[in-house]
Amino acid sequence: MSVEIALRAARVRYGPLEALHGVDLRIPRGRRTVLLGRNGAGRSSALHALAGTVPLSGGQVLWFGDGSPKARDITGLDAYRRARLGMTLVPAERAVFPTLTVAEHLSRLTASARGAAFDLFPELGRLRTRSAGTLSGGEQQMVALAVALAGPSQLLLLDELGRGLAAPVLARVHEALIAGAAAGRTVVLAEQALRAGTLGVPAPDLVYALHRGAVVFAGEPGEPALAAIVATAASAPSR
Repeated sequence: MSVEIALRAARVRYGPLEALHGVDLRIPRGRRTVLLGRNGAGRSSALHALAGTVPLSGGQVLWFGDGSPKARDITGLDAYRRARLGMTLVPAERAVFPTLTVAEHLSRLTASARGAAFDLFPELGRLRTRSAGTLSGGEQQMVALAVALAGPSQLLLLDELGRGLAAPVLARVHEALIAGAAAGRTVVLAEQALRAGTLGVPAPDLVYALHRGAVVFAGEPGEPALAAIVATAASAPSR
């Protein structure tokens, strides 16, 4: 299958701590990929490395999303320029601008996209004039996801997208992501656990399991090796 974006031997450091130890990821185009791991595993660092919000201390980020048969090295591009290529990151924290209203967040979208955003999240209709900083965590998450899902980006990078969302709302989001992937959109989720089988969510196409900054599994979610790796990681002490 075609690749959208990739990490090659990627290393990320936060001061003296190396969070990613030479990680390789190949994200398939038009598919749903999950980066799986508990806190500290490196899944969020990998997602932010793809988006350009954290720099690499080693390795490369390769972009295939322009349809060219040859990869473009975008390691040196900042997050703003990567966003212009067609990627959107929704981080687990600080995903909205607290002083902007809901309507101001959605004003970046076209009129038809704003309509799609309110169709997906009708709860936001009564919150149009509220500043994002006054909203609950779940409401802020809906604002961030509304902009991402209704926007034009080809690549969606979503870190723990279910934070604060009620089950029916989360089910709606997953339905939208599945439809987007079916239409050719690439979705990458960073999660602590697979949601396959819950909320009617089908299994993702590809799973990377990370543990202590390294990839310990890459494959389909139904493979027995994944269950064993997840169980071992869950029982291992934190660093």
